[in-house]
Amino acid sequence: MTIEIDRFRVREGKRVRLKDLPTDIKDLYKSKDDYELILADHVRELSELQTLLYAHHHYSFLLIFQAMDAAGKDSCIKHVMSGVNPQGCLVHSFKRPSGEERDHDFLWRTTRALPERGNIGIFNRSYYEEVLVVKVHPEFLQGQGIPVELLDEKKVWDERYRSIRDLEGHLNRNGTRIAKIFLHVSKGEQRRRFLKRIDEADKNWKFNVEDMAERKYWKQYMQAYEECMEATSTKESPWYVVPADDKKDAQIVVSQIVLDSLRKLKMSFPDPGDAGRKKLLEIRKELEKA
Repeated sequence: MTIEIDRFRVREGKRVRLKDLPTDIKDLYKSKDDYELILADHVRELSELQTLLYAHHHYSFLLIFQAMDAAGKDSCIKHVMSGVNPQGCLVHSFKRPSGEERDHDFLWRTTRALPERGNIGIFNRSYYEEVLVVKVHPEFLQGQGIPVELLDEKKVWDERYRSIRDLEGHLNRNGTRIAKIFLHVSKGEQRRRFLKRIDEADKNWKFNVEDMAERKYWKQYMQAYEECMEATSTKESPWYVVPADDKKDAQIVVSQIVLDSLRKLKMSFPDPGDAGRKKLLEIRKELEKA
C-alpha cells in the first residue's frame, strides 16, 4: 500500500495554519490486522533499504520528530523502526540542555549526534527546541550565556532559522538527507492521553507534571510551530504535518515518508569488480574443498 505523502508536506514559502490542518484523517487501514499488515510491509522494505544504505555507504538519513507532549513520538519510532538493524540506526532523545550544552552554540549538542554515512539517525526532539520551547519561554535565552547585544528578539529568531537552514543545506550537500515530522495532535486528544497516563498505573511513569504546565501555552506553541515550519521547510529538508490523533494512521504515514525518502537515493551494493569477483570465486573453490 502506497500513501500519497505530498498532502502532508509543508511547501517551501507557503504559510502554515495548523488550525486548518487535520489532526485526524479517514483511516488508512480497514482493521487492526490490516494495519499490522500494512506496517509490516513498510517495515520489511525499510529494513531492505537500510541494509542498502549501510552497504552503499555514501548517504546518511536523519529523521526528526517534533510534537506536543503525548503526541506519540516514542511509539511511532518504536513501531516504524522495529525491523531496522540497530547497527545502522541510532535514536537520540534530547531533553533539557545540560550546563555543558548551554555553554556552546544551540546546534552543538545535536551536531555531535548526526548519523554517519550509511546510517539512519533519529532525533526525538532536536535543535528545533531552540526556536520552539525557547521562543515560547524567551527567558531561557538569558541562561544561555549569549552576549546581551545579540539577544534582540526582533532578530534572534530569524537568525536561528537562518542557522538551521544553513546547517541543513550543508548536510544535504554532504550526503545527509533529512525529513522532519510534526505529529499534529489535537488538544482534546492530548487531554485524553494525559488522563490515561494518570488512570492506568503502568502508565503513571509517563506523566510529567511539567507537561501539564506547558499545555497552558498551547496557542503560543502552535504559533511557534507555524512560524518555524514556514521558515525552515525546504525542498531538500521538508517538514511534514502528520495527523496524530490516531497513532496507527500516523505510523503508516511516517513509515511511508521514510520509504519515499530512501527510495529517492541513488544507491547500489558495492561492485567488487572483475578482480574482486575472480578472488571470490577462488575463495569459493577453497571453501568447497574444506
